[in-house]
Order: sequence, then C-alpha cells, then structure tokens
Amino acid sequence: MARIAIVGNAGGGKSTLARQIACKLGIRHTEIDSLLWQEGWVETPTEIYELRHAEITSEEHWVIDGLGRLDSIPDRLSRATNIVLLIDMPLWMHFWLAAERQIAWIGGALEHSPGGLTTMPPTKALFQAIWDVEQSWMVKIRTLCDEAKHQGKEVVRLASVEEIGAFAASI
Repeated sequence: MARIAIVGNAGGGKSTLARQIACKLGIRHTEIDSLLWQEGWVETPTEIYELRHAEITSEEHWVIDGLGRLDSIPDRLSRATNIVLLIDMPLWMHFWLAAERQIAWIGGALEHSPGGLTTMPPTKALFQAIWDVEQSWMVKIRTLCDEAKHQGKEVVRLASVEEIGAFAASI
C-alpha cells in the first residue's frame, strides 16, 4: 500500500518525478493541477475540486503531485503512507525551471503540460503564483511535512535538480 504525496512550489519537477514513481510502482498518478484547473486556467469550482480530491485520496494506492488548494494539503499529507516528498529548492530555481517549461511550451517541445491543459499559463501569473506560494504557503507546508515526519512518515526533502534525479534513480 503506497500513497505518495509530492508537494512544493511550481516548476520544481513534481509531476515528472511523480510520473516516474507511479510507473516504477505501477500505481495511479494524479496531478493536482488536473483537479484545480480547467481549460484557459480557470479554477474548478471549490465543491467539485474537494469532491474529486476526496475521491482520489480515499484510494489505497496513489502518487499525487502538486499543491492545489492550501486547505486540501493537510488531508492529502495525512493520507500519505510511505513517503511525502517536498520539492524544496531555492526560489530562483523554481523561476528558472518554470521559465524553461514556458519556453519549451512555446517551442512545441513540452512533453507533458501541467494538468494536461492545452493552453499555456500566462507567464506573469505563473511567476506571481510562484512568489506568492513561497511567501505565504511554504512555511505551512514545511511545518506539515515536519509534523508528518514526527508521526513516523518518511519525508524526503529534495533541494536541487541533482537530488531529484538521484532520488528518482534510486527507486
């Protein structure tokens, strides 16, 4: 029984890592972006998001990556059994990787779009979200991960692209 939550700021490689883990373990992968966003980067109504989030997290096996709504993260982390991965890189790296993803998207070279959406997020809004998450959410997320670790859950903090690659290779 594996329920793995991968959380962290945008552009950190959460979805790429989640796909690799899900493939290796043969379990379902869900991108929170696919629950939170509709085409055109319109937010899914709260009641629909909450229902879909509850359905997915109630399953026995999953890898879920992303943030979604802040109030949904504690439930997801409490359901995670084996590993909670915190992509916790310096803020500048999230900006850099998000910019690379935007460039790949424009150039038609993006293999997997966030949430499977067909329209690229506005770069200014994406960068504002990265900033806001770092300023407002990450302290709480780090605290939740520390609490999960004290409850006996394995919490792996990955703070660089190299650490993410090494971790993926070790699974």
